[in-house]
Amino acid sequence: MEKKEFNYGGTVLNGFLMLFVCIIITLGSIAVLIDGIINSIPLIVVGALLLLTAIILWCGFLMLEPNEARVITFFGKYRGTFTQTGYYWINPFCSAQKLSLRARNMDAEPIKVNDKTGNPVMIGLVLVWKLNDTYKALFEIDSQTMASPGSSSVGSADTKSLMAAFERFVRVQSDAALRQVAGQYAYDNSDDTKDGELTLRDGSDEINKELEQKLDERLAMAGIEVVEARINYLAYAPEIAAVMLRRQQASAIITAREKIVEGAVSMVKMALKRLSDEEIVELDDDKKAAMVSNLMVVLCGDESAQPVVNTGTLNH
Repeated sequence: MEKKEFNYGGTVLNGFLMLFVCIIITLGSIAVLIDGIINSIPLIVVGALLLLTAIILWCGFLMLEPNEARVITFFGKYRGTFTQTGYYWINPFCSAQKLSLRARNMDAEPIKVNDKTGNPVMIGLVLVWKLNDTYKALFEIDSQTMASPGSSSVGSADTKSLMAAFERFVRVQSDAALRQVAGQYAYDNSDDTKDGELTLRDGSDEINKELEQKLDERLAMAGIEVVEARINYLAYAPEIAAVMLRRQQASAIITAREKIVEGAVSMVKMALKRLSDEEIVELDDDKKAAMVSNLMVVLCGDESAQPVVNTGTLNH
Protein backbone atom coordinates (compact mmCIF):
# COMPACT_ATOMS: atom_id res chain seq x y z
CA MET A 1 0.00 0.00 0.00
CA GLU A 2 1.12 3.54 -0.79
CA LYS A 3 2.63 5.50 2.07
CA LYS A 4 0.61 8.68 2.69
CA GLU A 5 2.87 10.21 5.31
CA PHE A 6 5.12 13.14 4.37
CA ASN A 7 7.40 15.50 6.28
CA TYR A 8 6.09 18.71 7.73
CA GLY A 9 7.12 21.62 5.49
CA GLY A 10 5.92 24.59 7.55
CA THR A 11 7.93 27.11 9.55
CA VAL A 12 10.20 25.52 12.12
CA LEU A 13 12.38 27.68 14.41
CA ASN A 14 14.92 26.87 17.07
CA GLY A 15 13.10 26.40 20.35
CA PHE A 16 15.72 28.08 22.52
CA LEU A 17 15.78 31.19 20.31
CA MET A 18 12.00 31.47 20.42
CA LEU A 19 12.07 30.86 24.17
CA PHE A 20 14.25 33.96 24.56
CA VAL A 21 11.93 35.96 22.25
CA CYS A 22 8.82 34.88 24.16
CA ILE A 23 10.37 35.84 27.48
CA ILE A 24 11.27 39.29 26.12
CA ILE A 25 7.77 39.84 24.69
CA THR A 26 6.11 38.65 27.89
CA LEU A 27 8.24 40.90 30.11
CA GLY A 28 7.77 43.80 27.70
CA SER A 29 4.00 43.39 27.66
CA ILE A 30 3.90 43.37 31.46
CA ALA A 31 6.01 46.52 31.57
CA VAL A 32 3.74 48.24 29.04
CA LEU A 33 0.65 47.24 31.01
CA ILE A 34 2.09 48.64 34.22
CA ASP A 35 3.09 51.84 32.45
CA GLY A 36 -0.36 52.12 30.89
CA ILE A 37 -2.10 51.68 34.23
CA ILE A 38 0.03 54.50 35.65
CA ASN A 39 0.19 56.92 32.71
CA SER A 40 -2.04 56.13 29.70
CA ILE A 41 -5.05 53.95 28.85
CA PRO A 42 -3.94 53.34 25.21
CA LEU A 43 -0.78 51.70 26.55
CA ILE A 44 -2.99 49.22 28.41
CA VAL A 45 -4.47 48.13 25.06
CA VAL A 46 -0.99 47.79 23.53
CA GLY A 47 0.24 45.85 26.55
CA ALA A 48 -2.78 43.55 26.45
CA LEU A 49 -2.22 42.82 22.76
CA LEU A 50 1.45 42.12 23.39
CA LEU A 51 0.56 39.77 26.27
CA LEU A 52 -2.00 37.96 24.10
CA THR A 53 0.65 37.59 21.39
CA ALA A 54 3.11 36.18 23.93
CA ILE A 55 0.54 33.68 25.18
CA ILE A 56 -0.12 32.50 21.61
CA LEU A 57 3.61 32.22 20.89
CA TRP A 58 4.12 30.14 24.04
CA CYS A 59 1.78 27.51 22.54
CA GLY A 60 4.12 26.78 19.60
CA PHE A 61 6.86 24.89 21.44
CA LEU A 62 7.39 21.15 21.03
CA MET A 63 10.12 18.70 22.02
CA LEU A 64 10.81 15.33 20.40
CA GLU A 65 12.90 12.44 21.67
CA PRO A 66 14.43 9.80 19.37
CA ASN A 67 11.84 7.59 17.61
CA GLU A 68 8.96 9.97 18.32
CA ALA A 69 6.82 11.91 15.85
CA ARG A 70 4.28 14.72 15.84
CA VAL A 71 1.40 14.65 13.36
CA ILE A 72 0.77 18.30 12.42
CA THR A 73 -2.70 19.46 11.42
CA PHE A 74 -3.88 22.98 10.69
CA PHE A 75 -7.60 23.41 11.43
CA GLY A 76 -8.25 19.78 10.49
CA LYS A 77 -5.96 19.61 7.44
CA TYR A 78 -2.97 17.29 7.54
CA ARG A 79 0.19 19.35 7.07
CA GLY A 80 2.81 16.63 7.56
CA THR A 81 4.67 14.64 10.19
CA PHE A 82 7.47 16.21 12.20
CA THR A 83 10.24 13.81 13.29
CA GLN A 84 13.29 16.01 14.03
CA THR A 85 14.72 15.27 17.46
CA GLY A 86 15.16 18.30 19.71
CA TYR A 87 13.41 21.45 20.95
CA TYR A 88 11.55 23.49 18.30
CA TRP A 89 8.87 26.09 17.71
CA ILE A 90 6.19 25.83 15.02
CA ASN A 91 3.01 27.68 14.12
CA PRO A 92 1.03 27.79 17.41
CA PHE A 93 -2.27 27.45 15.52
CA CYS A 94 -1.23 23.98 14.36
CA SER A 95 -2.24 20.93 16.35
CA ALA A 96 0.55 18.43 17.04
CA GLN A 97 -0.42 14.86 18.03
CA LYS A 98 2.47 12.95 19.57
CA LEU A 99 3.07 9.33 18.51
CA SER A 100 5.74 6.78 19.39
CA LEU A 101 7.69 5.11 16.57
CA ARG A 102 9.49 2.71 18.90
CA ALA A 103 9.17 -1.05 18.47
CA ARG A 104 6.63 -2.73 20.73
CA ASN A 105 6.34 -6.33 21.84
CA MET A 106 3.10 -8.28 22.19
CA ASP A 107 2.84 -11.76 23.69
CA ALA A 108 -0.61 -13.01 22.66
CA GLU A 109 -2.37 -15.48 24.93
CA PRO A 110 -2.84 -18.94 23.35
CA ILE A 111 -6.16 -19.32 21.56
CA LYS A 112 -8.08 -22.45 20.59
CA VAL A 113 -8.30 -23.13 16.85
CA ASN A 114 -9.09 -26.13 14.66
CA ASP A 115 -6.24 -27.38 12.52
CA LYS A 116 -6.62 -28.68 8.96
CA THR A 117 -7.80 -32.08 10.16
CA GLY A 118 -10.32 -30.60 12.59
CA ASN A 119 -8.39 -31.25 15.80
CA PRO A 120 -8.63 -28.44 18.39
CA VAL A 121 -5.20 -27.03 19.25
CA MET A 122 -3.95 -24.22 21.48
CA ILE A 123 -1.66 -21.81 19.66
CA GLY A 124 -0.06 -18.49 20.66
CA LEU A 125 2.33 -16.00 19.10
CA VAL A 126 4.81 -13.29 19.98
CA LEU A 127 4.78 -10.19 17.79
CA VAL A 128 7.12 -7.21 17.41
CA TRP A 129 5.58 -4.20 15.67
CA LYS A 130 5.96 -0.46 15.21
CA LEU A 131 4.33 2.47 13.42
CA ASN A 132 5.77 3.35 10.03
CA ASP A 133 3.01 5.59 8.61
CA THR A 134 1.55 8.11 11.05
CA TYR A 135 -1.04 9.36 8.56
CA LYS A 136 -2.67 5.92 8.23
CA ALA A 137 -2.39 5.33 11.96
CA LEU A 138 -4.42 8.44 12.79
CA PHE A 139 -6.70 8.88 9.78
CA GLU A 140 -7.19 5.48 8.10
CA ILE A 141 -8.55 3.70 11.20
CA ASP A 142 -10.73 5.07 14.01
CA SER A 143 -7.85 5.23 16.47
CA GLN A 144 -9.17 8.37 18.17
CA THR A 145 -12.48 6.79 19.17
CA MET A 146 -10.76 3.54 20.22
CA ALA A 147 -8.36 5.52 22.40
CA SER A 148 -10.80 8.00 23.88
CA PRO A 149 -14.50 7.09 23.57
CA GLY A 150 -16.64 10.10 22.68
CA SER A 151 -13.84 12.13 21.06
CA SER A 152 -13.17 12.31 17.33
CA SER A 153 -10.62 15.06 16.73
CA VAL A 154 -6.86 14.76 16.41
CA GLY A 155 -5.15 15.78 19.60
CA SER A 156 -8.06 14.78 21.82
CA ALA A 157 -6.36 11.55 22.99
CA ASP A 158 -3.01 11.35 24.74
CA THR A 159 -0.11 9.31 23.40
CA LYS A 160 -0.52 6.49 25.90
CA SER A 161 -4.20 6.02 25.04
CA LEU A 162 -3.48 6.09 21.32
CA MET A 163 -0.72 3.50 21.53
CA ALA A 164 -2.99 1.30 23.67
CA ALA A 165 -5.63 1.62 20.94
CA PHE A 166 -3.12 0.53 18.30
CA GLU A 167 -2.13 -2.42 20.49
CA ARG A 168 -5.79 -3.50 20.74
CA PHE A 169 -6.09 -3.24 16.95
CA VAL A 170 -2.92 -5.32 16.50
CA ARG A 171 -4.17 -7.92 18.99
CA VAL A 172 -7.49 -8.40 17.16
CA GLN A 173 -5.86 -8.63 13.73
CA SER A 174 -3.13 -10.99 14.95
CA ASP A 175 -5.81 -13.25 16.42
CA ALA A 176 -7.57 -13.39 13.04
CA ALA A 177 -4.33 -13.97 11.11
CA LEU A 178 -3.26 -16.73 13.49
CA ARG A 179 -6.59 -18.53 13.09
CA GLN A 180 -6.33 -18.25 9.31
CA VAL A 181 -2.80 -19.65 9.14
CA ALA A 182 -3.30 -22.40 11.73
CA GLY A 183 -6.40 -23.67 9.93
CA GLN A 184 -4.37 -24.40 6.79
CA TYR A 185 -2.06 -26.99 8.41
CA ALA A 186 -2.38 -30.14 10.47
CA TYR A 187 -0.86 -30.19 13.95
CA ASP A 188 1.29 -33.24 13.20
CA ASN A 189 1.72 -36.01 10.63
CA SER A 190 -1.04 -38.60 10.76
CA ASP A 191 -3.04 -40.93 8.54
CA ASP A 192 -4.99 -37.90 7.29
CA THR A 193 -1.89 -36.04 6.04
CA LYS A 194 0.20 -36.71 2.96
CA ASP A 195 3.86 -37.67 3.12
CA GLY A 196 6.07 -34.57 3.20
CA GLU A 197 3.14 -32.26 3.95
CA LEU A 198 3.99 -29.23 6.09
CA THR A 199 2.63 -29.33 9.65
CA LEU A 200 2.50 -26.87 12.54
CA ARG A 201 5.05 -28.86 14.53
CA ASP A 202 7.80 -29.30 11.94
CA GLY A 203 7.25 -26.30 9.63
CA SER A 204 7.99 -23.48 12.04
CA ASP A 205 10.13 -21.32 9.74
CA GLU A 206 7.80 -21.48 6.73
CA ILE A 207 4.68 -21.01 8.85
CA ASN A 208 6.21 -18.07 10.71
CA LYS A 209 6.99 -16.38 7.39
CA GLU A 210 3.43 -16.93 6.19
CA LEU A 211 2.05 -15.62 9.50
CA GLU A 212 4.23 -12.52 9.21
CA GLN A 213 3.00 -11.95 5.65
CA LYS A 214 -0.68 -12.27 6.68
CA LEU A 215 -0.14 -9.83 9.55
CA ASP A 216 1.58 -7.35 7.24
CA GLU A 217 -1.42 -7.46 4.90
CA ARG A 218 -3.89 -6.88 7.74
CA LEU A 219 -1.93 -4.18 9.58
CA ALA A 220 -0.78 -2.18 6.55
CA MET A 221 -4.08 -0.26 6.57
CA ALA A 222 -3.17 1.14 9.99
CA GLY A 223 0.38 2.11 9.03
CA ILE A 224 1.82 -0.63 11.24
CA GLU A 225 4.92 -2.61 10.28
CA VAL A 226 5.48 -6.15 11.54
CA VAL A 227 9.12 -6.52 12.57
CA GLU A 228 8.82 -10.17 13.60
CA ALA A 229 6.06 -12.69 14.23
CA ARG A 230 6.60 -16.18 15.63
CA ILE A 231 4.48 -18.98 17.05
CA ASN A 232 5.67 -19.42 20.64
CA TYR A 233 3.11 -21.90 21.98
CA LEU A 234 1.63 -24.99 20.36
CA ALA A 235 -0.24 -27.86 22.03
CA TYR A 236 -3.35 -29.96 21.66
CA ALA A 237 -6.44 -28.61 23.39
CA PRO A 238 -6.99 -30.11 26.88
CA GLU A 239 -10.00 -32.18 25.80
CA ILE A 240 -7.93 -34.29 23.37
CA ALA A 241 -4.44 -33.85 24.80
CA ALA A 242 -4.46 -37.15 26.74
CA VAL A 243 -5.70 -39.16 23.75
CA MET A 244 -3.18 -37.59 21.40
CA LEU A 245 -0.40 -38.23 23.91
CA ARG A 246 -1.23 -41.95 23.95
CA ARG A 247 -1.31 -41.89 20.16
CA GLN A 248 2.14 -40.30 20.03
CA GLN A 249 3.46 -42.81 22.56
CA ALA A 250 2.06 -45.71 20.52
CA SER A 251 3.61 -44.31 17.36
CA ALA A 252 6.96 -43.94 19.13
CA ILE A 253 6.78 -47.54 20.43
CA ILE A 254 5.99 -48.87 16.96
CA THR A 255 8.88 -46.93 15.46
CA ALA A 256 11.23 -48.21 18.13
CA ARG A 257 10.06 -51.80 17.62
CA GLU A 258 10.66 -51.50 13.88
CA LYS A 259 14.25 -50.40 14.54
CA ILE A 260 14.77 -53.23 17.05
CA VAL A 261 13.44 -55.88 14.67
CA GLU A 262 15.50 -54.48 11.81
CA GLY A 263 18.64 -54.64 13.93
CA ALA A 264 17.81 -58.11 15.27
CA VAL A 265 17.31 -59.54 11.77
CA SER A 266 20.63 -58.06 10.68
CA MET A 267 22.41 -59.56 13.72
CA VAL A 268 20.85 -63.03 13.20
CA LYS A 269 21.80 -62.95 9.54
CA MET A 270 25.36 -61.96 10.45
CA ALA A 271 25.56 -64.71 13.11
CA LEU A 272 24.41 -67.44 10.71
CA LYS A 273 26.80 -66.24 8.03
CA ARG A 274 29.78 -66.18 10.40
CA LEU A 275 28.99 -69.69 11.68
CA SER A 276 28.75 -70.96 8.14
CA ASP A 277 31.81 -69.15 6.76
CA GLU A 278 34.09 -70.13 9.63
CA GLU A 279 32.68 -73.70 9.75
CA ILE A 280 32.28 -73.54 13.48
CA VAL A 281 29.25 -75.80 13.44
CA GLU A 282 26.95 -77.33 10.86
CA LEU A 283 23.28 -76.47 11.25
CA ASP A 284 20.40 -78.11 9.41
CA ASP A 285 17.22 -76.21 8.68
CA ASP A 286 15.54 -77.19 11.94
CA LYS A 287 18.53 -76.09 14.01
CA LYS A 288 18.75 -72.83 12.08
CA ALA A 289 15.06 -72.18 12.67
CA ALA A 290 15.45 -72.86 16.39
CA MET A 291 18.51 -70.64 16.58
CA VAL A 292 16.78 -67.82 14.72
CA SER A 293 13.78 -68.10 17.02
CA ASN A 294 15.93 -68.00 20.15
CA LEU A 295 18.02 -65.06 18.91
CA MET A 296 14.96 -63.04 17.93
CA VAL A 297 13.43 -63.64 21.37
CA VAL A 298 16.64 -62.53 23.07
CA LEU A 299 17.22 -59.48 20.90
CA CYS A 300 13.62 -58.26 20.69
CA GLY A 301 12.35 -59.11 24.16
CA ASP A 302 11.82 -56.47 26.84
CA GLU A 303 12.97 -58.79 29.63
CA SER A 304 16.43 -60.32 30.03
CA ALA A 305 16.61 -63.84 28.59
CA GLN A 306 17.19 -66.77 30.95
CA PRO A 307 20.02 -68.95 29.54
CA VAL A 308 19.44 -72.68 29.16
CA VAL A 309 22.54 -74.90 28.99
CA ASN A 310 22.22 -77.61 26.37
CA THR A 311 24.46 -80.56 27.30
CA GLY A 312 23.45 -82.57 24.27
CA THR A 313 24.98 -82.62 20.81
CA LEU A 314 24.03 -80.61 17.81
CA ASN A 315 24.36 -83.66 15.52
CA HIS A 316 22.00 -86.61 15.54
